[in-house]
Amino acid sequence: MNANLAALNKAPLHFEDQILEQGDVISKKLHLLSVQRFPPNAKKTLRNFSLAEVANYVGASQSTLKKLHLEGKGPCPLTSPSGRRSYTAEQMLELRRYLDTHGRSESRIPHRRGHEKLQVLAVVNFKGGSGKTTTAAHLAQHLALTGHRVLAVDLDPQASLSSLHGFQPEFDQASSLYEAIRYDGEKKPLSEIIHKTNFPGLDIVPANLDLQEYEYDTPLAMADKSTNDGKTFFTRISRALAEVDDRYDVVVIDCPPQLGYLTLTALTAATSVLITIHPQMLDVMSMGQFLLMLGGILKPIRAAGAEVNLSWYRYLVTRYEPTDVPQAQMVGFMSTMFHEFMLKNQMVKSTAISDAGITKQTLYEVERASLNRGTYDRALVAMDAVNAEIAELIHQAWGR
Repeated sequence: MNANLAALNKAPLHFEDQILEQGDVISKKLHLLSVQRFPPNAKKTLRNFSLAEVANYVGASQSTLKKLHLEGKGPCPLTSPSGRRSYTAEQMLELRRYLDTHGRSESRIPHRRGHEKLQVLAVVNFKGGSGKTTTAAHLAQHLALTGHRVLAVDLDPQASLSSLHGFQPEFDQASSLYEAIRYDGEKKPLSEIIHKTNFPGLDIVPANLDLQEYEYDTPLAMADKSTNDGKTFFTRISRALAEVDDRYDVVVIDCPPQLGYLTLTALTAATSVLITIHPQMLDVMSMGQFLLMLGGILKPIRAAGAEVNLSWYRYLVTRYEPTDVPQAQMVGFMSTMFHEFMLKNQMVKSTAISDAGITKQTLYEVERASLNRGTYDRALVAMDAVNAEIAELIHQAWGR
């Protein structure tokens, strides 16, 4: 009876208290699931890659790789009882080095050479749900699998890219890029906040809610007449990256789904931009508004001394369903408008991508046997085609 009276007399929670409580419940439940799947101190592992996959990523024929194995050259693959060969990602890198040293064709190691600049690719969209993080994650991993030295930067405080790579910001306490671009004396070198991932050749700067502080700090820094830091906010990411310039070939930045100071700072650091777009009317309308606002903001920033000099930018159609007639019409509509600024390949909508995401994995991580094989194969072919097209644009920017 007394308990019931106490419940009736209890003041209702304010909205902010309710969402804080519910956010805490979600975080704790997800952490529990994460601990069950990945025990404390455990690290994400990576599956082996089939002979066909290795041949594709290394750029050699399957018969060449079989011959090397039979002759006892290069890394020794795992061979199943049925005779199927597979390699670890580390062995794939070793195999690439062996072929580069002993092969007669052009180099299979695509690292930057001589005058070639670090490529900084910003993946952006004003609207959430466009497949931006999925695109950034798969692109960074594909570039690493094909031999590039890659740094992924999660600039979205929601930290989805970080989560896909095994980081849970509210529990891992990993520093974000904010530590390298903040305005006070607590700023850290970027090298101190970079983490390894389960993909050889792919490092990451995780995200956390501290990134949002940059949105509040920048206007205050701009108003501070005693320093120039705020007036040149757009240089902070490029200056942070300069410290690790010689360690990477490509930086992939997953921008937040908003046009704030974080996105603007990323865009002015970028050498290329990928704009993801879901081919539906409301999404295309939203993108139009995004482009108008972005152009209007970048003009005065350029006048203030920012150099937004891109080697290229492209629109990537994501979550595409080719059998959906309105979507196909919208893709045709965009192709008519943007011509060469559209990527030729689309990222198709697939249950394989969403099913892999349930276990915080990408198509490059998940075991093929755990999904419908036909669905998985179609999704992977489409994903590889998109990423190979982007890799070609990166190489063209280097003059190759």
